[in-house]
Amino acid sequence: MSHDYRKTSEALSRLTDNQFHVTQEGGTEPAFRNEHWDNHEAGIYVDVVSGQPLFSSTDKYDSGTGWPSFTRPIAADAVRTESDRSYGMIRTEALSTGAGSHLGHVFGDGPVDAGGQRYCMNSAALRFVPVAELEAQGYGEYRSLFEATNTEEHAS
Repeated sequence: MSHDYRKTSEALSRLTDNQFHVTQEGGTEPAFRNEHWDNHEAGIYVDVVSGQPLFSSTDKYDSGTGWPSFTRPIAADAVRTESDRSYGMIRTEALSTGAGSHLGHVFGDGPVDAGGQRYCMNSAALRFVPVAELEAQGYGEYRSLFEATNTEEHAS
């Protein structure tokens, strides 16, 4: 199934001021005072602008930073990175590949056993889709991320 995850003027018009500031102007929301930093529910996180699937709760962890943090994107081509030299620092900015939404930054201090990356995201850039709503919202293909498969046991 093909999806069009481009940015549209209609999608931008639905954003709150904070969502627009974060996704379109590269803003950052306050630590520990954002919607998803402490969410432990199973599901996926999608681009608030385009609906593009970006991260899974199966890769989310508590980094202690006050922002939702992930060890990797839901798919290799969901997030692109580029150098960010704002505020007198050199950081790696994370953007959605479809709409080019600013999501946050990537740091090399994540869990070593999961690749060592910390995708430190802004909640304002993400919309959470709980597992129970995946099909209804058009993301049924991601249900398998949350189901234990016993194919080896059933194959014998």
